[in-house]
Amino acid sequence: MSESTAREYTFGTLVTAMVTPFTEDGEVDYRKAGELAEKLVDDGCDGLVVTGTTGETSTLTDEENLGMFKTVQEAVGGRAKVIAGSTTNDTRHSVRLSKQAADLGVDGLLVTAPYYNKPSQAGVRAHVEAVADATDLPVMVYDIPGRAGIAIATETLYRLAEHPRIVALKDAKADYQETTRVLANTDLDVYSGDDGLTLPLMAAGAVGVVSVTAHVATAKYRALVDAMLAGDLATARRLHFELDPVQRAVMSHIQGAVAAKLILKWQSVLSNSVVRLPLVEPTDAEIAPIRADLEEAGWNLEA
Repeated sequence: MSESTAREYTFGTLVTAMVTPFTEDGEVDYRKAGELAEKLVDDGCDGLVVTGTTGETSTLTDEENLGMFKTVQEAVGGRAKVIAGSTTNDTRHSVRLSKQAADLGVDGLLVTAPYYNKPSQAGVRAHVEAVADATDLPVMVYDIPGRAGIAIATETLYRLAEHPRIVALKDAKADYQETTRVLANTDLDVYSGDDGLTLPLMAAGAVGVVSVTAHVATAKYRALVDAMLAGDLATARRLHFELDPVQRAVMSHIQGAVAAKLILKWQSVLSNSVVRLPLVEPTDAEIAPIRADLEEAGWNLEA
């Protein structure tokens, strides 16, 4: 990996994994999605993942996924990298949707390990490479064993890194030693996939974060990432501590998309916090610790 902090990374350095806004009756709200994308980029994001896990991709139709790619590309294309969450656990389906995403002008693809099927590592590699071979777009591999049911082995990541279009890794494995091996032995641009691990992973050489919490604290994440890229550990550490209760509010109590939409509603960024089944909106008991964490951070948001 290049030691330069000045070079332009393929997918940027502060990437928000966008929620998919819905209307009150549960339809995709494309107008609000475009507005949210513009706000996130205005506030400091240089990349957006569209219809990833946080975007509730598994409950969207292909038409809705493609509509979101088109909407966000039209809203912020040229100002930020638009990364399509275009893969499922069905390789042929993933290839087809990725080709359609490429036709819409997105900047890259986020490719997860196939969930539920639990393939071998050879199967994981074949799945990711099939998607990478399907278009000319750069690919970010997403390693999230807590959701996929399997981890992508470090040796598999070594092999995937040899592919000319597989250029990045969103690491949500929470295994610092294995991530260190990837950083030391590949040229992949590594992104923290756990908001709270942004500082330690960047200290080891990661280039940034793909974040859910950045929805609600974009400018502060921008400052944290920039401080780490500049080697200003004191500033980064201060921001890390300031962000900690906000990260807990978003990521520790309920599913991240649910919490992010709730807080975005409190911030008057979204008009509602509607999610699709099997996700449900939080109960009062679930909301209470979120409010307590935000109050610890000095936030006072009206419901």
